[in-house]
Amino acid sequence: MASARAIAYIGHILRDEKVKARGLGKAEQLRNRIASLYLKNGFDTFSCPDGCGDMTPGPEMGLFSRIIPDKKRCAVLRNYFKRSGSEWPGDEEKLFLEALKNVTLKEEMILNGELTKHGSFGWSQGFHDLAIRKASGVGFATPQYMMSHNATTMWESFWRSEDLYSRNHPMLGAIGYQAEWMSSSAAGVSLYPTTTGGKEALFWPRFDVNDLPVSHLIQGKSASIITFASAEQGSARGDYSIAWKFQDLPDDKSQYNSAKIGVQIRILVPPSGKGILRLPLPTSSSTTAMIRSARLIPDLKFARSEAKQDCQERRKAKLGFNYNWEYDREKEEWWKRYSGKAIGTPCSSFLFHSSLDKTDSIEWTNERSISKILQERSDETLLAGLYEVIIKDWSLEEEVKIGNGQKENRLGSIPSLHQTNANVGPYCSDAAEAEWHIEDGTHFI
Repeated sequence: MASARAIAYIGHILRDEKVKARGLGKAEQLRNRIASLYLKNGFDTFSCPDGCGDMTPGPEMGLFSRIIPDKKRCAVLRNYFKRSGSEWPGDEEKLFLEALKNVTLKEEMILNGELTKHGSFGWSQGFHDLAIRKASGVGFATPQYMMSHNATTMWESFWRSEDLYSRNHPMLGAIGYQAEWMSSSAAGVSLYPTTTGGKEALFWPRFDVNDLPVSHLIQGKSASIITFASAEQGSARGDYSIAWKFQDLPDDKSQYNSAKIGVQIRILVPPSGKGILRLPLPTSSSTTAMIRSARLIPDLKFARSEAKQDCQERRKAKLGFNYNWEYDREKEEWWKRYSGKAIGTPCSSFLFHSSLDKTDSIEWTNERSISKILQERSDETLLAGLYEVIIKDWSLEEEVKIGNGQKENRLGSIPSLHQTNANVGPYCSDAAEAEWHIEDGTHFI
């Protein structure tokens, strides 16, 4: 379907109506076949051809793309939230558990969420808030899971397989989740959906999740999950860069769920490029935001070089993932080997390097308020340059505790997400989100 839409897009750009029509026709034919899996049973909920109702992650790939017809999209989305997901019964996972004879280790894995209580690897499904928990957590469908099993390349999927899925094949476990989501959402930079040639980038850091009326039930609001992030988006016009971090965090981490803090954001827009700044919605009307720009671009080349050197030193100190699983062939048993690793070492962005914070290193313009666009979720256009945004009185809140037992951490355990009158976000409220636009050469699905 994406390929057919790409052909239609090329035909549109070249003003070849015949090619455009052929592409759109084939794309619509394929779309209808996929959509039928969500609509054919008459209950507007996903059903595989052979009835695998709780299967994941296949349904997510169709649901969160422009496939379901607009009039049915909201009903399908609400019904989807009722699903508890599934536990993965993969052969390699079963063999791993059979050879994990240390009962204490199994109990630890259950406590930290890596295993369900009945001994299966769970798959969580959901929005950005749940993805943050996965990105920074432990257990199945996390980067930590792959690293703990000695991964040196991206796997085709999160589950381990010796014969079905490749260990060097970025796909389900990498493209949508780690390679794109981490940079575009957790950090907050991506090419603007309708741009061409990298002319525009969207800066939309999701350090908090308050887009839904039921946001008080959603994760992603506590500093215990994530406190900083950064990323760069390459383009023909140069690199678009963003870095953000929480400021004034309390020394007592028990207050990470309730304190009011500051957020500092730095953004770099390359020459002849344009940035679109979109900030997350605050929980309080007292939250304010100010923006300023550098009168002259400082020595970012030096800052980048020094930041890279600092990161290399941290990696040498092996401050990343601290264990991996090893198999004892004589005992036929898996055991946990604790050892520091370079991979997974957290490093700070060059935009926050100490050389840029020295006196007179950057001459900033006077600050101006952008509190209105913060409170109303409107966009701010940024031309080429270096910018800093300071948010004050940002409220942290406690993470939701979902469900219990083997259904823990499942969206199906949050009734507010699938009530008939629930607003579950722009997929329901903004009809334009349901349809692909012929001018959009980036998000074909």
